Amino acid sequence: MKKYIYTVMLIVMSITAAKAQRMIPKQKGLEISTGTLSNKNWDTHYYLQIGVTINARNGNYQLWALEYTHRDAPYKELRIPLQTYTAEAGYSLQLLSVARRSIALNAALTGVMGYETINEGKDMLYDGAKIISEENFIYGLGGRLSLETYLSDHWVLLIQGRTKLLWGTSLVQLRPSAGVGLRFNF
Repeated sequence: MKKYIYTVMLIVMSITAAKAQRMIPKQKGLEISTGTLSNKNWDTHYYLQIGVTINARNGNYQLWALEYTHRDAPYKELRIPLQTYTAEAGYSLQLLSVARRSIALNAALTGVMGYETINEGKDMLYDGAKIISEENFIYGLGGRLSLETYLSDHWVLLIQGRTKLLWGTSLVQLRPSAGVGLRFNF
């Protein structure tokens, strides 16, 4: 019987603690997310992102992230890899949320810097064709709309739509994406 009482007490305490641990100012979080670029194939057009969040007041937070993006371009029977490495910094504003912030809709604006490679730096293809697009340092702006829900005291599930507008690139400038993520708040 004591075992059941302790279990119920633990559950009640964890529910109470969950209300108190959400979006505390200056609380830090580690966020990992992945997704697909526009509506292309997941296995060849994807991104992986790892970031740090620092909570501010009213459900807002700072975002600092590193991202790897992989796409490919078809050429005859070959797929030419297009890879982008970026660093991102910005701020996310809470647009809507329920009273206890268990579900929130956030919008973020970020600055983006990075480097993109085409065919891993090789200009010539197997048949003698030359790639005319160049590898470049890139910079620009990013935007993200995310639906965030708390799974527990510290774990947050993210569903997000994002886009980046990049300059300095010889490829596509506007790059939309959609994905999911998981954040752990310390």
